[in-house]
Amino acid sequence: MVGASDVVKPSEKVEDQSPYLNGNPVFTISDEIGDQDSSYNMASINSNEKSPGDPPDKKIADADAEKQPLSGKKEERWWTTLMQVAVPFFIAGCGTIGAGLVLGTVRDWDVFINVSAIFVLVPSLSGLKGNLDMCLASRLSTQANLGNMNSTREVISMVVGNISLVQVQAIVAATVVSIFAIVVNTITDREINGSYVLLLVASAVFTATTTCFVLDFVMVMVIYGSYKFKVNPDNVATPLAASIGDIVSNTVLAVTAQYMYEQIQISLWQPIALMCVYYSLLPLWVFIVWRNKYTKKVLTSGWTPVISALFISGIGGIVLDKAVDHYRGYEVFQPIVNGIGGNLVCVQSSRLATHLHQTAIPGVLPENTRLIEWPWKILFYGTAAAKVARMLLMLALFGQIIFMVVADFVYQGMVTLQVPFGITYLMCSLLQVCVLLYLAYVLVHLMWQKKKDPDNAAIPYLTALGDLLGSVFLGLTFVILSLFGMEYGNNVQ
Repeated sequence: MVGASDVVKPSEKVEDQSPYLNGNPVFTISDEIGDQDSSYNMASINSNEKSPGDPPDKKIADADAEKQPLSGKKEERWWTTLMQVAVPFFIAGCGTIGAGLVLGTVRDWDVFINVSAIFVLVPSLSGLKGNLDMCLASRLSTQANLGNMNSTREVISMVVGNISLVQVQAIVAATVVSIFAIVVNTITDREINGSYVLLLVASAVFTATTTCFVLDFVMVMVIYGSYKFKVNPDNVATPLAASIGDIVSNTVLAVTAQYMYEQIQISLWQPIALMCVYYSLLPLWVFIVWRNKYTKKVLTSGWTPVISALFISGIGGIVLDKAVDHYRGYEVFQPIVNGIGGNLVCVQSSRLATHLHQTAIPGVLPENTRLIEWPWKILFYGTAAAKVARMLLMLALFGQIIFMVVADFVYQGMVTLQVPFGITYLMCSLLQVCVLLYLAYVLVHLMWQKKKDPDNAAIPYLTALGDLLGSVFLGLTFVILSLFGMEYGNNVQ
């Protein structure tokens, strides 16, 4: 509390007394206390309580709220944000189409026919890889926006620590999700095959670690390049991280699982040897992460969101496993719906997290920011996040139309989509994006209020919920259309 004797006169300046975050000041307050153009005051920084000497709060009307910049630096122009998000979004969209076509092709392979648990692994591993890559992208994007990538030595330290951390998370989480798939398969089929257990665990670990290791280097170059060319990495990195890996992940999983399936008919030594190699490397990765100042804390505190997200995505995998048996073509559109939702919500989540890192201290929300807002204020008009949310919804609409038509044409050799399918599909996919954007706003601010870094805690939940909601809403699309005898699968010969 500020006492009466401590009140600074309006004519005096307040020197920079703000706390520091990663070596950079969160606030630099050099305006006069009485300046009505100041967006934040000392009361909002240090305490939620008012003292007699504190100046009156400056309330921002809802209509003016979205004029407040979503970053601590100069506010981006809307067309700049749109272009920075749209280009990687459509590039990543090609990856989601490819991921769907891969599933449509491999669903008739022996391993997918005889080991049904592999379908439970598909969205879980895609979600896991997306979670790990997007958390890495979000962490490094925040560091870039805070100006911590000027030193080559520091950049190398960040990269080594973060890639090692992703390897640790990938090995542990892939093992957990494969066990989850085995348990689900055992419950549904009421039988267990020991060789299939080795196949699932080895395939999951190899897919997660290999794809993360290779593609994370690509993400690092994208983020560092964006930083050097004055492009906001929050807009560029997360869409690419979300979906370019989907096609790679699905392809590597399918090829590895099919190879292991053929080998276990002869001998079990190959999956066992592969698992021994990766589990023996785990202590080395842990040691590197523990000695790195940028990742040590995440090693002990970043597990709950990742593991929880795996089980949420696993439920989506169960939906996929059941849906592919009844609706042919479902597996083609499922990665597209999930990928687009994950792309867009992670852009918003990463931007919100960066904004909080630049304008607030952990545990304290920025002034005039409420944890729970009306949906239309978050999605359309009334908050600083609404401007970007509107752009993302427009991208979702046009992106889904383009990707839906392209996927149908490539899968069937011609455009066979009917208007009822297109309308129902678009409604369900847009509903998914709306729900995710609203949850992103609430969850990011909730994590910040609880003094948890949203870069590590929020994105896994959001992408997993995107997978689950996307799978369920797409299933509803097929169910609704089937009631009127207009199933998409009827067009596929």
